[in-house]
Amino acid sequence: MLCATRTSERARWPPPKNCMRPESAAFLWDVGGAADRIAAFIDGMDEDGYLRDALRRSAVERQLEIIGEALNNLRRVDPATASLIPDMHRIIGLRNVLAHGYAVVDDRVVWSAAYRRVPELREVIENLLERGATDD
Repeated sequence: MLCATRTSERARWPPPKNCMRPESAAFLWDVGGAADRIAAFIDGMDEDGYLRDALRRSAVERQLEIIGEALNNLRRVDPATASLIPDMHRIIGLRNVLAHGYAVVDDRVVWSAAYRRVPELREVIENLLERGATDD
């Protein structure tokens, strides 16, 4: 259950242990939205087409930065929920390379992340949002 739901009842505070913090859900929504945009940007493309398309590369990189930043914020405010996301450190690390090490970005690594890893991440995020709770 999400703790941020509105009901006629007074909200319980502190929330039950199995309750996801409202800001955690917001960060997960941000990740899901960015993942959906990446999927739309690369839909119907192959790696060669992606590598030749500077506009799409830039768009995908920006969405990966958003994903990494949202997960970094999630890790800070809700370590329990963040711990349920596989490869959290690698995702945040890729965000840091994209944001700060633009001269060393490997477009093939970014393609692999966008094409293979983001759909897996999207599934994890969707499951977390559906459950709305941590595994405490």
